[in-house]
Amino acid sequence: MAAEDSGVCQLHSISEDSVSSADASVPSMLSCEQLPNENLSAALDQKIVSPNRVLADTSSFARIVVGFPDLMSPNEVYSFSRPLDLAEMKSSEGGAHMFFRGDLRSSAAKRENCVSLLSANQVVRALPPSKVPLKEVYPKDATPPMTAAYLEVTDLNSKKLKYIPVPRSMSVSPYTSWLSRVSESDVVMAALGSGGVVTVDMGGYVRLWETGLDSLQRSLMEWRNMIGTEDGRPVQITIQRDSGLDVSAPKHGKIDANNAPHVGGNQWAGGTGGRDTAGLGGKGGPYRLDAGHKVYQISQAEKDAVPEEVRKAAREMGEKAFKERSEVCNVDQVSGTSAGLGPRYGAPSWANGGPAGGSHSGYDVLKEIDMSEYDAATYEQFSSAVRRQVQSLRIILDSLQAKGKERQWLKNQALGELDDAKIIDGLTGEKSIYKRRGELDPELGSPQQKPKRLRLLADVSGSMYRFNGVDGRLERSMEAVCMVMEALESYEHKFKYDIVGHSGDGYDIELVTVNKVPKNNKQRLKVLKTMHTHAQFCMSGDFTLEGTEASIKELAREEADEHFVVVLSDANLERYGIRPERFARALTSDPQVNAFAIFIGSLGDQAERLQKTLPAGRSFVAMDTKQIPQILQQIFTSTMLSSA
Repeated sequence: MAAEDSGVCQLHSISEDSVSSADASVPSMLSCEQLPNENLSAALDQKIVSPNRVLADTSSFARIVVGFPDLMSPNEVYSFSRPLDLAEMKSSEGGAHMFFRGDLRSSAAKRENCVSLLSANQVVRALPPSKVPLKEVYPKDATPPMTAAYLEVTDLNSKKLKYIPVPRSMSVSPYTSWLSRVSESDVVMAALGSGGVVTVDMGGYVRLWETGLDSLQRSLMEWRNMIGTEDGRPVQITIQRDSGLDVSAPKHGKIDANNAPHVGGNQWAGGTGGRDTAGLGGKGGPYRLDAGHKVYQISQAEKDAVPEEVRKAAREMGEKAFKERSEVCNVDQVSGTSAGLGPRYGAPSWANGGPAGGSHSGYDVLKEIDMSEYDAATYEQFSSAVRRQVQSLRIILDSLQAKGKERQWLKNQALGELDDAKIIDGLTGEKSIYKRRGELDPELGSPQQKPKRLRLLADVSGSMYRFNGVDGRLERSMEAVCMVMEALESYEHKFKYDIVGHSGDGYDIELVTVNKVPKNNKQRLKVLKTMHTHAQFCMSGDFTLEGTEASIKELAREEADEHFVVVLSDANLERYGIRPERFARALTSDPQVNAFAIFIGSLGDQAERLQKTLPAGRSFVAMDTKQIPQILQQIFTSTMLSSA
């Protein structure tokens, strides 16, 4: 830019002379800082403490200048030389590479794409494939992939080279022409922190690469903790692909007398990853059916692509089956099926055999009149699993004290109505001779004038049934509900409670009403059956947020000693786009209502991550039903402490 005589500034092009490739004395990279002493010693295989700088040029992988720039004495240069000078190697190649770049460069590249990672003791370059010894990198029979570049990692600790392929961009951006003149390869690169680099290709894709050993070890440990390999949990690899098969019409499917696993297809009931039939992991079926096999899950995109008429037909068939199944209570014991549910309780006793009214695989569905021995045995498996927890919870309920404030006459007031008992005191000049109505905290140990109000919001969504075989979450939810029903029996003077379900069908699924709580095992078993059946037949979706908000609003309008809303959830909120912040606002939406969440299921560390984002003390993770009494004790006592 130059100023003309007229005072107007004009722009002029500036010519730039290219650097001769034969001049190997010009470094491609020179570090601004020095290697730490331990890294310098490791790189040179000797104990040394000295100022230093790391540089790289076309004839070396790396050079270390010891003594530079602080020492006046002659500096020592340690070189890790290349077998071939990069400047003497051709950087162009034909085929797709030439097509994408258009062979636009007519002079030397302006950017060397070489950085030093001093704390990792590495030098990283981005090289075009033509300058990488591919025959040494890949086995003889292997065909090298099409790449945008290779990251050449020179590790000065191990004295080894690593070549990392950078995938080729599938698109071309407006910056392709600029990039082809700036960089020798199809990427530009920069250092990212102390243990990695960042690359941007000509399609605009940004990739973060970890190359430092310490950084890789930390990330590996985090990954192992996330997927659970350290505590014996199974590792799952998800491969996303389209089956390419269409749905036709929903049906229950044939029953396999041998209960063999069936994957794909549209014939068998209880299969996985298929279409049209009742099963798990597939698409277009009328309802879920768990036959106890490993589940192969199709993608959500395929499930969303099911035509609306098939969805409608499946929905109608599911609703019909749900109504019929709700009337089913007994299964002929001649079948020999174990009375229970899921991995811990055996096969689903009331869930097999398709819709009620038919005969499938030897099952003979009956209408319930009285509780049979078979149903009694089924309920006993749930009840016995939580018997000790019920006793613990009843002890906790006995120890609860009144919390609600009572309206009483407050005496010795400076304002209000004249207290007849204080007339003489008034004549002597006493001013606190009035009384007025007000709220007074109950004395310690005083009886409750009003019962406490509790709503248990139980998760009966489809994911509870779908992933029950993974972690037993539906069984755990049913055990928790059984525990609450048994523990609160005969405590009506202290607690009024109801149980409401939430699923993809809505947020107000009636399970137990406040004025009609179960009085015996037969009625309690019916509640458990309804939970299981609803989770099997309901539509996909999540109404946890709406259920929490509606329950809090409803309870806030009722008079009670205290108000509690306890949400049971499998923490599967992320799938439906429910942000933790929204759930946190719902839990704290009304100060009159004490709302808490108990996560009884989790994929990986989903529940733990969600708990960390919610207000402290408002959420708990219980992967064992034995933890729930202690959690409820914390919930009840926390409200006492909060008002102290």
